[in-house]
Amino acid sequence: MLIIPAIDLKDGHCVRLKQGIMEDATVFSEDPGEMATHWLAQGARRLHLVDLNGAFAGKPKNADVIREIVQAVDEDIPIQLGGGIRDLDTIERYLDNGITYVIVGTAAVKIPGFLHDACTAFPGHIMVGLDAKEGKVAVDGWSKVTGHCVIDLAKKFEGYGVEAVIYTDIGRDGMLSGVNTEATVELAQALTIPVIASGGITNIDDIRTLCEIESEGVVGAITGRAIYEGSLDFEQAQILADELNPNSHF
Repeated sequence: MLIIPAIDLKDGHCVRLKQGIMEDATVFSEDPGEMATHWLAQGARRLHLVDLNGAFAGKPKNADVIREIVQAVDEDIPIQLGGGIRDLDTIERYLDNGITYVIVGTAAVKIPGFLHDACTAFPGHIMVGLDAKEGKVAVDGWSKVTGHCVIDLAKKFEGYGVEAVIYTDIGRDGMLSGVNTEATVELAQALTIPVIASGGITNIDDIRTLCEIESEGVVGAITGRAIYEGSLDFEQAQILADELNPNSHF
């Protein structure tokens, strides 16, 4: 199980939101590059970046800060990035600038053919982010809940060639209320590609719970507020995950 620190970017700062509400942001660092090197020093083997302004605007808004983070990490670990990615030029620019995986979310649902085109143009570098509330996919920075079933969409996107599905229960994200393991397992069992869990991780017990379902295809977990507020020690979380599942290769 790969534990992945989240660096959510708003107005150039590292923040966390509660349930995706932009007005409910807590600033944890004014130097996201320094925060990235901190998690690298703590043993992170991947970083998860989100351009929150971009997610709402529909186009990149924190590109300069993202570039600083890539330079700070200096290709030591892969970086996956989402938020405001709506066209192939944006994907190409991010990949050229050192991002390893680009996460397509809203555009995968709202722009017909875009995700398929992205997977064709940049094989091996595209993930899809599916954010859901009660099993239905949300878009536009979680501000709108659609009628699309998460599992149905995930199966469709799997056929396009996405590398992984990042699944977020938006009712739990930033709330420190525990992971929705039932829904996450249900999704993973329906797919053959990896699922990365996101939303609700609170403490070391949640890491143990996630490690128990890794064999179902849940190979990674993104954590944000818990590691920033201290209810979860990131370094100890990754050590525990490695001890519980030593043969994980994700």
